[in-house]
Amino acid sequence: MTGHVEEDPLGAANRFARRGPWQTARWLIAGAFGVCLLFLAGFAVFASHIGGLSTPEQVRQADAIIVVTGGQSRIDVAVDLLRTGKGKRLLISGVNPMAKREDLRAATGGDRGLFACCVDIDHAALDTVGNAEESAKWVRGHAYDSVILVTNNYHIPRTMLEMRRLLDHEDLQPYPVVNTRLDRGGWLTKPEAIRVLFTEYTKYLAALARVPFSHSAGQNDMEVVNARSLN
Repeated sequence: MTGHVEEDPLGAANRFARRGPWQTARWLIAGAFGVCLLFLAGFAVFASHIGGLSTPEQVRQADAIIVVTGGQSRIDVAVDLLRTGKGKRLLISGVNPMAKREDLRAATGGDRGLFACCVDIDHAALDTVGNAEESAKWVRGHAYDSVILVTNNYHIPRTMLEMRRLLDHEDLQPYPVVNTRLDRGGWLTKPEAIRVLFTEYTKYLAALARVPFSHSAGQNDMEVVNARSLN
């Protein structure tokens, strides 16, 4: 009959110490792989969501219209919405400081009278966060309750997130401008679309990470963005 042989505690400790770094490395690799899978799955969901966005056929009338610059056809669409009476006033946010009212009017083919009476121009915003901040000042300065928000389809989620962060009580109606159809997985066959969507996805995640640290704009920070004073 064989008796029980006690294991040397020092030997067990040495074996555990040898396995420790490798086991930790395996857990780290598995964790990194899981994070990558989650990131890519999130991107697929994000891209599919963007691909499913379409320009609305019916648009509810709103107090105002906001368009953020930076993408093809955005301003033309917003001016057309204003012309057809979908909003009382239009803010073009993020305009190059060198661009004047007449430059924008000529580029869009808009009516001089319409631009003179009902279009405001924001030269201060440099990015989407700035667009949201300047738009919030403009909306609350005019006491608007409802806004049509015009931007490209891929830019809608992040723009809505930043706008909602500051305009949490106003009715924001997204109006995605679609220049390239990406529905039914069409984005998978377009390298340039994948690049744009991937870049926008990473920016959207960064914006999401900022949400817990964001604060609603206070009334003391509200001021009217008046295009006439910027000309």
